Amino acid sequence: MKSEELHQELRQRILNLSGVTERQNAGIHEDAFFVGRTMFMHIHGRGHCDIRLPKADQERVLAEGKARPHRWAPEAGYVTLIVDDEADLDPAMDLIRMSHLYFADKASVPQMQNQ
Repeated sequence: MKSEELHQELRQRILNLSGVTERQNAGIHEDAFFVGRTMFMHIHGRGHCDIRLPKADQERVLAEGKARPHRWAPEAGYVTLIVDDEADLDPAMDLIRMSHLYFADKASVPQMQNQ
């Protein structure tokens, strides 16, 4: 899958989650994804994903090597994951769903089955 196709597939998977909206060029973020009024993740360029997690999940994900620390805002719960190829999509979506579930629950967004 080419870089642009991979990026579009990732975006579509994120947008298929309940209550997710996208704001392009939101501040320094090329693609920012919100649930309710909360940005729960954003993408820089093609595949550089910054995902916001609850602190306990952030610590576990980092300890398990599933992501790396966010360069600028680790204290906000962000981790970084790079999606370079198709094999990276499912692991990325696991973390994105974790984030979405947490922030959707806080925003009282109804959940659909099998996201």
